Amino acid sequence: MSDIDNKEKPKLGARAPLGLKRTVETGKVKQSFSHGRSNTVVVEVKRRRILGRPGESEAAPAPEPEVTAAPAPAPAAKPAPAPAPAQASNRPMTPLERREQQERLLREAEEARMAALEETRRREEQARHQASEEERRRAEDNRRAEEEARKAAEEAAARPAEETVAPTAETPVAASEAEAAPREERAASGPAPRRFTPVQPARRPEPPARPARPARGGDDRRQSGKLTVTRALSDDEGARARSLAALKRAREKEKRAQMGGFGQPQAKQVRDVVVPDAITVGELANRMAERGADLVKALFKMGMPVTLTQTIDQDTAELLVTEFGHRIKRVSESDIDIQSDEDVDAADTLKARPPVVTIMGHVDHGKTSLLDALRGTDVVQGEAGGITQHIGAYQVQVKSGDKITFLDTPGHEAFSEMRARGANVTDIVVLVVAADDGLRPQTIEAINHTKAAGVPMIVAINKIDKPEAKPQKVREELLQHEVIVEDMGGDVQDVEVSALKKTNLDELIEKILLQAELLELKANPDRAAEGTVVEAQLDKGRGPVATVLVNRGTLRVGDVFVVGAESGKVRALIDDKGRNVKEAGPSVPVEVLGISGVPGAGDQLTVVENEARAREVAAYRAGVIQQKRTTSAPASLESMFSALRDKQAIEYPVVVKADTQGSVEAIVGALNKIGTDDIRVRILHSGVGGITESDVILASASKAPIIGFNVRPNAKAREIANRDGVALKYYDVIYNLTDEIRAGMAGQLGPEAIEHVVGRAEVREVFSAGKHGKAAGLLVVEGYIRKALRARITRDDVIIYNGSIASLRRFKDDVPEVRAGLECGVTFEGHTDIKAGDFLETFEVELRERTL
Repeated sequence: MSDIDNKEKPKLGARAPLGLKRTVETGKVKQSFSHGRSNTVVVEVKRRRILGRPGESEAAPAPEPEVTAAPAPAPAAKPAPAPAPAQASNRPMTPLERREQQERLLREAEEARMAALEETRRREEQARHQASEEERRRAEDNRRAEEEARKAAEEAAARPAEETVAPTAETPVAASEAEAAPREERAASGPAPRRFTPVQPARRPEPPARPARPARGGDDRRQSGKLTVTRALSDDEGARARSLAALKRAREKEKRAQMGGFGQPQAKQVRDVVVPDAITVGELANRMAERGADLVKALFKMGMPVTLTQTIDQDTAELLVTEFGHRIKRVSESDIDIQSDEDVDAADTLKARPPVVTIMGHVDHGKTSLLDALRGTDVVQGEAGGITQHIGAYQVQVKSGDKITFLDTPGHEAFSEMRARGANVTDIVVLVVAADDGLRPQTIEAINHTKAAGVPMIVAINKIDKPEAKPQKVREELLQHEVIVEDMGGDVQDVEVSALKKTNLDELIEKILLQAELLELKANPDRAAEGTVVEAQLDKGRGPVATVLVNRGTLRVGDVFVVGAESGKVRALIDDKGRNVKEAGPSVPVEVLGISGVPGAGDQLTVVENEARAREVAAYRAGVIQQKRTTSAPASLESMFSALRDKQAIEYPVVVKADTQGSVEAIVGALNKIGTDDIRVRILHSGVGGITESDVILASASKAPIIGFNVRPNAKAREIANRDGVALKYYDVIYNLTDEIRAGMAGQLGPEAIEHVVGRAEVREVFSAGKHGKAAGLLVVEGYIRKALRARITRDDVIIYNGSIASLRRFKDDVPEVRAGLECGVTFEGHTDIKAGDFLETFEVELRERTL
């Protein structure tokens, strides 16, 4: 709200004083604000004074506001008396008229400003057009000048050789030297002007007249000093040369014109887009520097309604990249992994290495005892039950100074994966066969593993010191499996040994070294180490420990490595004799400490450059393992029905903990083989190390027993197990474990019910039996019928009743039994639907204990 107080408002009945009218009107405006605040502001309104010459009519219309001022009138002139309408105009304006006048003046000023801007833009456009035309003409003049200079140089080259300076036609500079003499005379009189080219061309016609520029109030000295092609080629002396700054400005203007300026579209930049196996649309748009909406629109045109957050495959991404004009660079997540197969060592870097010999054979055929005899130690006394439960790696130095690395594999049937792994990392296999026992199932399996690995075999016939030993029978049995020894015309070496008496051990060593010499085993020790995990375990005091056999390179303390889905840094290396070593070369087995977790047996160990690389590779491998574990197979009718059948079987849940990774694999494989169609083992969890609280809690939730193989629970886990009633079962021999689990699964199934049909009878007639309903007159055709037996009635081979006999009579007398060929009357409990022609079967049920 505002109130305008005009102090100069005339009063009624008063005459206005004579004199010039004031051009400034003052007033007060009251401003109101919130919270009751107000302010009074003095406002002045200025009006333009219109002055005319004496004698001019004051009623003439007022001129429009212009930028130029009107000429000043004579001060002594007296204005003529105004007519009546003019007198009315001298009255003071109302606030509304004053506001309209202000708006009109502002509108006129804005229109004048816009007109001035339009005129400025038009002049700049005209100047830009003229500059471009001038540059085009200048380029054309330069081209013509170069052509004429080249022609002049060719003419000068054709002149006779007696001239002082012979010009060449190779470059325009050589042609300028021919004209040097005439210009020297002209240079004596005054300074030589700067020219674009030193060639003296012919006179050219004047260029067409340029459009006239608006006058700037005088001669344009700045434009007159510019150097053009025409001026440079003319003979005008003392012409002003074009400045370097002007040339730079012209070049910048050309560059801006080529680039298109800010208002014109920029040239499209082609990029190399890196595309993985799967990528979201938004991420692809960022890598292409394109709008995401454009990519979504292109995919919609292809028939793929997607959003920015959806994932597309690599082929679809390639179509998008190609359509938008970029170049694709395909990458895969598997590129992160280490490809050691492609890394081949040069032949000059290879050096001889010790052979790796794996001892294989059936259980209790004397493999570990033979190795003890070779090493001079007694390993078999430390094995539970006298059988090997793990892969043992040892290095032996023989009398000749040569070294041999031995791997001792288990012979029990549950350790098939260990034998296969031992055959894959070895150079030579020593097949131990007992002379008194011959070939057994695990011996045959060891032969198959050796053939699959493609490594040479040496047969060691052990226990020849026993009186019942038959070495020749062993050789003959080997023929059944295409193993022909040298004594029978084959190429497989054999030797008769006795681990107990230490007989012919030197001959066995000699044949091993001979076979290794034929193989020419070599490796490069001067490189990053690569090895294979033979066995892995979780030690209570040392953490994850892996027995690694180095394949090539040298493994040192402090090396950063990745093994399977785990990474780490070597904290310590321990050899087979328990000594700490600083490094391990090819074919040397060592225990490695410093792993982040327990790796899988058979995993490859590779030394990398830094810890970041090791963590990256380990994370990728862990993701691949997780994806394989969680990916479900495509559903089909067959798989759905098989799943239904599997769900019908009773599950026997167990938790398995063992001391080494190989033992865990063997136990899990053996338990999975125990299952039948009625019951099967469900492994809730399997791992390496002692039994912990989490294992007990997991087992208690499913009422499952915990199997500890060479491990024990800690105090807290034992307390929780006693409180929750979780069964803890400890084993150190694997066949004891499988037998007890098999018995426990059979006990959970309960006894098996077996039916034995003891009699059959035909219903000949049906009689009323009073309160008992109906009685059936039977003729026993097979076996016998007793009152205590269970019975079933069949009609057209369909069972209509299954129950027991209520009464059995013959000639009105109750009898306990009726034999074949006799007739009797029978009533049934709660059943009266009996017809002539039905058959009655009586059977006995035997409960037999189940065995798996």
